[in-house]
Amino acid sequence: MDYKDYYKILGVSKTASDKEIKAAYRKLARKHHPDVNQGNKQAEARFKEINEANEVLSDPEKRKRYDELGADWASGGPRTTSGWPGGGGGRVRVRVGDQEGDLGDFSDFFNTFFGGGARGEEFQGFGFGGGAREPAGHDLEGAVELSLDEVLRGTTRTLQLEGGRKVEVKIPAGVREGSRVRVAGEGGGKGKRKGDLFLRVQLRPDPRFERKGEDLQTSVSMPLSTAVLGGEAQVPTLDGPVGIKVAPGTPVGRTFRLRGHGLPRADGGGRGDLLATLSVSLPKELSQKERELFEELQKLGH
Repeated sequence: MDYKDYYKILGVSKTASDKEIKAAYRKLARKHHPDVNQGNKQAEARFKEINEANEVLSDPEKRKRYDELGADWASGGPRTTSGWPGGGGGRVRVRVGDQEGDLGDFSDFFNTFFGGGARGEEFQGFGFGGGAREPAGHDLEGAVELSLDEVLRGTTRTLQLEGGRKVEVKIPAGVREGSRVRVAGEGGGKGKRKGDLFLRVQLRPDPRFERKGEDLQTSVSMPLSTAVLGGEAQVPTLDGPVGIKVAPGTPVGRTFRLRGHGLPRADGGGRGDLLATLSVSLPKELSQKERELFEELQKLGH
């Protein structure tokens, strides 16, 4: 086996902690993942190399063997001319109680007790617990875009992952921009050693609102007559339009606070508020009657 410097592949030192190795792997895996480098064979090869390095360095037992044995870590030690660690070759006899029997040559013995496949197959490593170990899984990370309505109420997404595998992810209400939703055991890998799936939350822009933490901001346009004489203005909210009373002579730019019409609070203590700022919509065209009235107001000094 050719020696590969797994530390160099991940860009970490030989004294790197498990946390540093995991962070380095995630960063490189996102950069070289086939989904973001479609058709790029070089990135695909790099991604496989990164996963191979992570599989070894993230497993304490494998990492220890790798540090001690280098290129021969997978076989447990340097091979002798007989083909197995420590030499010996030949045939093996085993005594169980008063019985003694001949199990044939070493490879037959090995297959009998450690569950190897047909002779000539590649052996993938073993532990003293017996049996071949599945390769360590790796985490997957992607982005999920949510509307403000989905943030308010929570939602469910059905995602198709590598190998055509589908997984249903429940996203709770109140998630934040940039936060990550973790789905345990749904990452990359096979069998019971899959990694985790992480979904990074992105918010879809909403033309009605601007988000300020748990609060929402919006602008409410009202006719000039309502601003002067008073009346009611309709405020858009995530729960539907809500009417607010506007007193006569209310200045443009005044902000009304509608409590409990924002997004869920992080501590679970209800919802934030909606801040509605008043603006006046001026008529683009005036009828003859409207023009006369405005001219009369102008004469009165208004």
